[in-house]
Amino acid sequence: MALLALLNLGLVAFDASYIPRRDFYLRHIPQFTLWYGERFKGIEPHRVTESYLAAVQDLEVQLALTGVPSAEVNQRLEELQTLSITLIDENPFGAVGQSGTLEQIKHRMRSQMGVESAKQAFSLFWSQNYLQQTGWNSAMHFFHTEIEPLIARNYYRRINEAGGFVDRFWHIDLWFIGIFGLEFLLRTLYLSRRFQTSWLDAIIWRSYDIPLFMPFWRWLRLVPVVIRLDQTQLITLAPITRRLVRLIISSVVVELTELVVLRIINQLQNWIQRGEAARWLLQTEHYIDLNGVNETAAISKHLITVLVYQVLPQMRTEIDALLHHSMAQIFSRSPLLGRLQHLPGMKDISHQLTQQLVADISDHSYRAVAAALEDETGSQLMQQLIDKLGQVFRREVQQSQALGEIESLIVALLDEVKVSYVRRVKAEDIERLKLMRQRFYEVKQSRGQ
Repeated sequence: MALLALLNLGLVAFDASYIPRRDFYLRHIPQFTLWYGERFKGIEPHRVTESYLAAVQDLEVQLALTGVPSAEVNQRLEELQTLSITLIDENPFGAVGQSGTLEQIKHRMRSQMGVESAKQAFSLFWSQNYLQQTGWNSAMHFFHTEIEPLIARNYYRRINEAGGFVDRFWHIDLWFIGIFGLEFLLRTLYLSRRFQTSWLDAIIWRSYDIPLFMPFWRWLRLVPVVIRLDQTQLITLAPITRRLVRLIISSVVVELTELVVLRIINQLQNWIQRGEAARWLLQTEHYIDLNGVNETAAISKHLITVLVYQVLPQMRTEIDALLHHSMAQIFSRSPLLGRLQHLPGMKDISHQLTQQLVADISDHSYRAVAAALEDETGSQLMQQLIDKLGQVFRREVQQSQALGEIESLIVALLDEVKVSYVRRVKAEDIERLKLMRQRFYEVKQSRGQ
């Protein structure tokens, strides 16, 4: 059935290309082309162009019998001059969409005779003077090689009762439609019984076969033909389908990422502009507790613990240096200590005193904070300090004018982020997605093997 569908698709392609490619088929399969055109397309020789070519043959016979200077040849030439004017005026090529062929004939004849008028060119060509000057054999050779093949292209196509061109391809296609329609019914019946499903589900299951028995839009049959050939493993479409799916997924992911990011940023901007962000940060009376845990307090406690036990010990040297610098500045500004530093040996004592003070302050401060965290009362006092800091901060921010300016700055910042991200997403994210996708499929294929 797959090969039968392929044969039908080939016939459909030949029928669709017959009219535009008729000259090509005439050169390679002339007998079959003429038979097919007459039998299924209603094509027959056009009386005007056929009469013209017949008149040329009669002229050649007369030239061979009597030569150019004779009354019979002159009569034949006058007849061809009249037929040439009729050919140009009536344009028998236009009915079948070949007006361009007539233009080629006129152009070649004008170029041969060196005049601007096509009618004048034909009249000069079919004259005794031209045939005598050029030689009738040479003139007829030009006609047979340059003009006659173009005239022979023309044909007449019969009109049906509906006003369109005769097309009997359905005489061939009807057999295929019947075969594939019957097969579709049998497959639908089999699938509905085999899988205990409805006829509609079975039809949808094999819906890609429907173009095989549709008498219109025959080019859609390419889809079921390709699917059938792939199912029968006559061709392999797996690499193509994989690449196509990857391409589609990559494009969809990038577009979806853009939309999601822009949507999130727009929601944030609206949230800030409506003042909901400020109310959420500054007001806690409407806060809904879901698990009985103060997450803010827990988070702050964890952060302080990390700061005291992990961060500060690693920054001890920098903190001591800062304190030493501050103490040295204090000593240098004090009048009494400044005079003492000028006494012999007091400068070193002042430096040692500063170092000792800095070490004591740093050590005692660290121990005090650590002890406060380890002690239950100290921990509560630390939490009270944090809560009080948050309350004072929210109150002062509400009373100041900085809140509106901060909101405007954040909205502007989000606009900049939005523009900058969207500009780079197609250039950077697409390449990154392609690379990730390629690595993913390579790993997947290697594991499958």
